Amino acid sequence: MRRLTYQQAIKEALTQLMQEDERVVLLGQGLDSPWSFGDTTLGLIHRFGKKRVFDIPISENGMTGVAIGAAMTGLRPILMHPRVDFMYLTMDQIVNHAANWRAMFGGRVNVPVVIRGVVNRGNEQAAQHSQSPHAMFAHVPGLKVVMPASPADAKGLLVSAVRDPDPVIYIDDRWLYSLEGEVPESMEPTPIGLGRRVRQGKDLTVVAISYTVPRAERAAERLESEGISVDLLDPRTIKPLDIDLIVDSVKTTGRLLVIDSGWTSFGVSGEVIAAVVERAFDRLKAPPHRLASPDTPVPASCTLERAFYLDEERIVEAMRKALE
Repeated sequence: MRRLTYQQAIKEALTQLMQEDERVVLLGQGLDSPWSFGDTTLGLIHRFGKKRVFDIPISENGMTGVAIGAAMTGLRPILMHPRVDFMYLTMDQIVNHAANWRAMFGGRVNVPVVIRGVVNRGNEQAAQHSQSPHAMFAHVPGLKVVMPASPADAKGLLVSAVRDPDPVIYIDDRWLYSLEGEVPESMEPTPIGLGRRVRQGKDLTVVAISYTVPRAERAAERLESEGISVDLLDPRTIKPLDIDLIVDSVKTTGRLLVIDSGWTSFGVSGEVIAAVVERAFDRLKAPPHRLASPDTPVPASCTLERAFYLDEERIVEAMRKALE
């Protein structure tokens, strides 16, 4: 194992996947620009050529249809959006077509397409460039949604997504790009639908998603010095969700806090809490808590951004509240 950054891990996965399988092709806007995907795609167009790595027109819905059709006819396309917000323009193709074809054709047709969207928080990018609509995609039958929070999973989940016969929404977050961690050199897949325990504890179960995972880990370390033991879980996959891991933890701790990188209402945090209440209500010592983004459009002002986004202090406060 070596230590790589999150974005280096994604680039290594893309490189190895394209070396392994000539059916893998990359489509996206600004693939050779750091402004689009950081360093994750730089140089790939020169290494693999314009027949396998190519920029696309600013026609998100149309090009999503192209990627879906390519997947249905034998390729393994990875369609990339430099802002996950732009995927709103692709909802018809993703929800009405990619998600449904396998069921509508009785399992005789697969749609092995990966659609990658990058969440760009901060830097005063405002409401049209800073959203994370992962719960919307997770609501749709036929789609799988992954949100890696570590370099190893950034690589491993991308490998699993490309090899999967069904459409996978792969959402990564720019706030994680500089995060370092051990990453295997081999193409070791991270199983879709299997969460991970970041740290073990006995007092409080914390389920954190995407960029909130490393922040929750630092918060848990602070509380450890106060004698509070946090069982920190990273689902890794939003759909399907590893609810067994979460329920087993709650049965031990009796308390639950869900930290979601999306909005509060009708989101993943509510789904996790509902599942825990259904399966482990009698083991709860206190009402479950959740911490997520406010139900408002993302602000542009840097001052308002500091109030909007979840930082370590707010997470520590939420952990303490869940223990009351």
